[in-house]
Amino acid sequence: MSPEQARELAVLSSGLGRQIGLLLDRQGRPRLVVVGDAHSILIPELGRVRASGGRLRGLRLLHTHLSPDGLSEEDLMDMVFLRLDAVQVLTVGPDGLPGRVQSAHMLPPNPEGKAYDVGSMRPWDRDDTDFTVQAEALEEELARAESARPVTAEGRAVLVHVSPMPRPAQESSLAELRALARTAGLDVADTLTQRVPQVNPRTILGKGKLADLEVAALQAGADVVVFDCELTPAQLRNLGEATERKVIDRSQLILDIFAQRATSRAGKLQVELAQMQYRLPHLVGRGEALSRLMGGIGGRGPGETKLEIDRRRVRERITRVKRELSELRKRRGLRRARRAKAEVPVVALVGYTNAGKSTLLNTLTRSEVLAEDKLFATLDPTSRRIRFPEEREVILTDTVGFIRHLPKELQEAFRATLEELEAADALVLVADAGHAQAAQQIEAVERILEEMELSDIPRVLALNKWDTLDTQAREATAAAYPHGIPIRARDRASLEPLVRAVLDLLSGHQGGIQAGPPRAPRAAEPAVPSGPDDEAAWDDDIPTEYIP
Repeated sequence: MSPEQARELAVLSSGLGRQIGLLLDRQGRPRLVVVGDAHSILIPELGRVRASGGRLRGLRLLHTHLSPDGLSEEDLMDMVFLRLDAVQVLTVGPDGLPGRVQSAHMLPPNPEGKAYDVGSMRPWDRDDTDFTVQAEALEEELARAESARPVTAEGRAVLVHVSPMPRPAQESSLAELRALARTAGLDVADTLTQRVPQVNPRTILGKGKLADLEVAALQAGADVVVFDCELTPAQLRNLGEATERKVIDRSQLILDIFAQRATSRAGKLQVELAQMQYRLPHLVGRGEALSRLMGGIGGRGPGETKLEIDRRRVRERITRVKRELSELRKRRGLRRARRAKAEVPVVALVGYTNAGKSTLLNTLTRSEVLAEDKLFATLDPTSRRIRFPEEREVILTDTVGFIRHLPKELQEAFRATLEELEAADALVLVADAGHAQAAQQIEAVERILEEMELSDIPRVLALNKWDTLDTQAREATAAAYPHGIPIRARDRASLEPLVRAVLDLLSGHQGGIQAGPPRAPRAAEPAVPSGPDDEAAWDDDIPTEYIP
C-alpha cells in the first residue's frame, strides 16, 4: 500500500463516515470494494474459489476503522470462515489522515494449538509485510502437514460433540463416535467438544466454536465433519455452507457402516430401507413452491418438480423393499416353525456392539464367524447347532449388536433381523466388563429389549473380558452384578460355568438375570411357500458342534 493509496483511502472513509473494505489479490489488485457503516462492513458471498483442501482464498481484506481500535473478533472470524490470506485494518484519525495498521493471518498446525497470529499495532508507513510470500508459505506448510498424514480411503474427519452433559459423559460419547468413525474407515484428525445449556438450533455450535472448528479442519486437512447427534436438514445445510466441507451426523455414520458390512440379501435390504427412510425427510424444498400440488388428475399444476419426482421414487422404492422384507420374514417364520416342531431350544447372544458375542460363538462352536475389534462387525444372524453334555442340543444364534441412540430408521428396518430373538428360549447378554461404560451399555441393552417387548425371555449375564479387570474392579463388578458370570470369550475353559447356567436356564431353574416367568411353549407357525434364500442356512444344514 503506497502512501498515496493510504491517504486516499483514509480521506474517502472519513468523508463518508463509513468503513471501506478492499479485497486484494496476491498481486495487490482490488477485486472487490465494500462500503459499510461507521462501525462495520458486510462482506458478500464469495463463492468457493480456491477454497478447497489446504488452499486459502487468494484474497486479503484491508479495511478502515474510524477509531483507534485494532482488529476486532468479527474481523478474525471473517478471516477464518472466508479462508482469507490475511486481514488488515487501517485506523483513520479525526483529521482524515491514516493512523496505525494491524494485520493477522492463520497458522499451520503448531504445538501451542494457536489458530491465528495477530500482529501488533504499528504506524501505517512502517508496515513492510509481504502478504503474498506469507500466504504462499502458509499454504506450503498446510500442504506439507497434509502430505505427512496417512492416506485413508474414506478421508479425514473432525468429530464434534455439543450437549449439556457433564464432561466425562461427553468424552465417553465422543470415544464411541471415534470407534464408529474408525469402523467406517475414517481417519480421526481432531475432536471438538462444547458444553452448553442449550444447543444452537441453527448451527449446533456458536460462532466462536464454529470458527475453532473451521481452523481445526483446515489445519488437520479434514474433509469430513461428524457431529455426535442427529442433525435436521436445515442444520446440515447451514453447517455445510459454513464449513464448506461434507457434514454428516451420527445416524448417517452408522448407516454407512451398515451399508459397508451388510452381506446377506436381508441385511442389504434393511440397510437400503433405513437409508431411504432417513433420506426422505432430507428432501426438502425452498419456500412455498410445493403448495401448488393437489394430487390426482388435473391437480398437479405445471408439473412435478425434480424434488417431487425424487420423493415419489423414494416412496415407491420403500414400498417395494418392505414387500421383499415381508417375504423374508415369512421364510424366517417357517424356519422358526420347524425349530419349534423339532423342539430344539434356541439360545440367542445379545449385547452391546463389540462386546464379544461373535468371539463367544466361535469359541463355543469352533466356528470362524467374522469377529473384529470394531463396532457392528456382525450384521446378519448366524446360527450353529451345539450338542451339550447329557445329549442336549441347542441352536446358538449370534445377533447384531445394540448401541445407544440407534437411529429410529435402523430400529424399524432391523426389526426383521431381531425377530429371531422372539423365537429364543433364552438369551445370553454378553457385556464387556472391562469397558469404562459397561453399566451404561448393559442398561442400554436392557432398555432396547424392553422396548422390543422381549424382557420376559429368561436370560443370563456373561461378563466378558474379565481378565482386563484388576482385583478392585472385579470386586465392584461382582457386587453390582451378583448373578453375572465372569468369562473370557477366547478361553474355552472359562465358559464352563456359562454353559451350565444356560442348561439350568433351559431346564427351568432360576439363574442369571431371570426376567419374569418361564415362557410358554411356542406354537408352531403355519408353513408358507418359500423360495431361495441366501441369508441363512436351514436348520438341517446348521453345523453341529459337540461340547465335551
